[in-house]
Amino acid sequence: MPPATVSVSSPSRATLPSLSPRRYAMPAPLTTNATSLNGTANATGARIAAIVLAAGRSRRMAGVNKLLIPVAGQPMVVRAAAAALDSRARPVLIVVGHQADRVRTALRLLVDRDVDGPGQVSRLAIIDNPSHGEGIAGSIRAGLDALPSGVDGAVFLLADMPWISAGHVDRLIDAFDPAAGQSICVATYQGRRGNPVLWGAAHFPALRTLDGDAGGRVLLAGLADQVKAVAFADPGVVTDVDRPGDLPSRILPPRPD
Repeated sequence: MPPATVSVSSPSRATLPSLSPRRYAMPAPLTTNATSLNGTANATGARIAAIVLAAGRSRRMAGVNKLLIPVAGQPMVVRAAAAALDSRARPVLIVVGHQADRVRTALRLLVDRDVDGPGQVSRLAIIDNPSHGEGIAGSIRAGLDALPSGVDGAVFLLADMPWISAGHVDRLIDAFDPAAGQSICVATYQGRRGNPVLWGAAHFPALRTLDGDAGGRVLLAGLADQVKAVAFADPGVVTDVDRPGDLPSRILPPRPD
């Protein structure tokens, strides 16, 4: 029996912004050499990268790869990756696994070879996770393994959260201050923890110990003195897409710019 067809319409309350053709229409090969990509600094001098987790199998989506479902005309994975690219995070690493070739094809729209100036290497890299079937923990490790040296932290984004914006990422970067006990910055909405989450490099070894589908959230209870909750007024930070009915049944606000 062929997989069920999922038809997803745009949320009725919003016309989501389209990607700028000037910045994202250049279909050039994506680099996979993240070691040459530089991080960026926040007010404390911290260099922060972004890791977009996009390797999952969409097991609850009736055979459809949810990351390729268009949201306001753009594949979900493209929206998540664009949020990271439009932020101050450097580099942006996208970890792929399930249907990696199709996901790569979708992401080619995001290549901008001059984003950091003429002659500079692209700050976007796609990382393969051959063990993606073992759960999200393997993708976390693959992303960490690909980070350049000297990065002070990494913002982890989930590719099935299409209403995350660059503004969300940048506010986490601004909040990051390990000296002030803020080495983990978590996006929240009305007191509920969501995503993205910025993890300081001091916690990378602990993240590497995760197994299966256990994300970094399982570590937070033991690190409460290092966690900074960054409150947002929109529910995009707690809204993901897991099942065929999620998008049509929800009334979501526009992704903020």
